[in-house]
Amino acid sequence: MHKIGFDNAKYLELQTQHIRERISKFGGKLYLEFGGKLFDDYHASRVLPGFEPDSKLKMLLQMREQAEILLVVSADDIEHSKKRGDLGITYDADALRLIDAARAAGLAANSVVITHYRAQHAADAFQNKLKSLGVKVYRHYPIEGYPSNLPLIVSEDGFGKNDYIETEKPLVIVTAPGPGSGKMAVCLSQLYHEHMRGIAAGYAKFETFPVWNLPQQHPVNLAYEAATLDLYDKNVIDPYHLQAYNKVAVNYNRDIEVFPVLKAIFEAIYGESPYCSPTDMGVNMAGFCLSDDEACQEAARMEIVRRYYAARCALRMGVGSEAEVSNAEILMKRAQVAPDARPVVAPALALAEKTGAPAAALELNDGRIVTGKTSDLLGPAAALLLNALKAIAGINKEIDLISATIIEPIQDLKVNHLGNRNPRLHTDEILVALSICAATNPTAELAMQAIEHLRGCQAHSSVILSGVDEGVFRKLGINLTCEPQYQSKQLYHK
Repeated sequence: MHKIGFDNAKYLELQTQHIRERISKFGGKLYLEFGGKLFDDYHASRVLPGFEPDSKLKMLLQMREQAEILLVVSADDIEHSKKRGDLGITYDADALRLIDAARAAGLAANSVVITHYRAQHAADAFQNKLKSLGVKVYRHYPIEGYPSNLPLIVSEDGFGKNDYIETEKPLVIVTAPGPGSGKMAVCLSQLYHEHMRGIAAGYAKFETFPVWNLPQQHPVNLAYEAATLDLYDKNVIDPYHLQAYNKVAVNYNRDIEVFPVLKAIFEAIYGESPYCSPTDMGVNMAGFCLSDDEACQEAARMEIVRRYYAARCALRMGVGSEAEVSNAEILMKRAQVAPDARPVVAPALALAEKTGAPAAALELNDGRIVTGKTSDLLGPAAALLLNALKAIAGINKEIDLISATIIEPIQDLKVNHLGNRNPRLHTDEILVALSICAATNPTAELAMQAIEHLRGCQAHSSVILSGVDEGVFRKLGINLTCEPQYQSKQLYHK
């Protein structure tokens, strides 16, 4: 059984209260840098069971009259088609998705800042697309020697060269599809421009991880390092906070490294810095809302293992590195957890060994384990999905939810008309077939009703699944890991 370890209602109350206080502190205008995911923070929901993925959105909705959203996208990320790992879409596409999500929730979102702009072709194309959609676009440029060349940074040729972003609300949420987009630099540039216009404004960070008032080696904080393997972020004790307040606080290396320069920039703009430490900059109440610390620790350990498998698969697919795998292994040792601690690993591997073919296992939210094997009709992921729905709905596992007479014509279409070599049905195809059967079959309808209970379940596959199957599992909210090997020895894999 999965225990709740986080008080989400308390979190929303405390977080909203402290953001309002920070707005007042700076005279009514606050640029709030949002780290992590704004609308769908699935990492937080995995390591803090009880944290709702849309918690930040709910908090902002309490302040919707005061807040507006500013999206930041790096021109380099646009040029390199960088993708969000959890959604599988590029950063520029996600910027559009985030604007849509904000507007649908009733939040103002009308502007995008393209940072690190150097006339990249893809960035220009994205800018033209945004303008055609009625979205305001601003450009921010690289500053030579940033962040150490202070005289240049705080000058007309530094921040002054950037476009001034026109904002209307007291609270400006500065967010991005992913890390490294330049959110902090955008905030600081705006402070410079606001100051030059005689407008009082301040800056703060909303960074959920690392949790500053949890121990440095707490699994929740270690899981943050695991989530940023590609950035090589490290949790460290904030020396400035310790010196200023004689209190231990955990922050991450990049904020610690940049703080002296950040403090100097504040002093250059305002004459003094409002903050004594990087931790001071944050507005993070998550550490006060753990209702079951052991439940959060266990969830975080499982997340570290999940990130380890993701790193190994990324390496196998040629998009990761040995260093990331090595760092994941070190984090597992620090958290005192092993790969086989994930309950779904052993059953999946055992079934694969028994059948001599790819297999998968899934842990339901009540702790039961179901498995799926490869057959002539179904791949292991599709079989697993059907078996899980049967288990949730209380349907006898021997009952065929979809008859072969329905599956076989789909296979014929795939192989003889659409050019697929593999006749087995993927998860998306099996769900469509199940939904058709549900129109006339009450048992299939029961299985369809069980789909919502898959969210939060854990799954493991003995091979790397296809992009289609992985995408369906992601949409269903199933946390998937895979062994770092392909089913075949082909060079090309979809």
